[in-house]
Amino acid sequence: MNELKLYRKRIIPDECILLEDDLILHHDSEVIITKWNTIRPKKTLHHGYSCYFLERGFKVSKFYDHDGNLISWYCDIISYTFDAAENAYTFTDLLVDVIVYPDGFVRVVDLDELADAARDHLITPEQMQLALRRTDKLLSLIYKGAFDKLQKYIEDCENV
Repeated sequence: MNELKLYRKRIIPDECILLEDDLILHHDSEVIITKWNTIRPKKTLHHGYSCYFLERGFKVSKFYDHDGNLISWYCDIISYTFDAAENAYTFTDLLVDVIVYPDGFVRVVDLDELADAARDHLITPEQMQLALRRTDKLLSLIYKGAFDKLQKYIEDCENV
């Protein structure tokens, strides 16, 4: 079988790129865990880990700076398709993001982008509903104090 491939599809800006340099640490029917360096160099963000929760519809990432210090946990709301012939997942970023800082502060960002994408017909009403429902589920987990269960997937891979 072909090596597993991961693509990141963004709506704003419109792009789809192969994550060819991401190292796949684990994958099964529920999760895919990767280690990566930033695609485009950033002032603070240097590298991290991501865990794609396939059925839950979000990707939880652990962001590190150039010195290896934790910046934040960054959660993308996503959908995906799988192409069996290519053995490839394409993850579509549904625009809404949830950031959890080391001190526990939580921010929801890019709701304005979601609204703009709906207004401009860049997403379907179904994608809008999916994004909002998945954001609600993620925030419920965080507010219930269960975010550590999601973090554990990455932390277990880091400690190997």
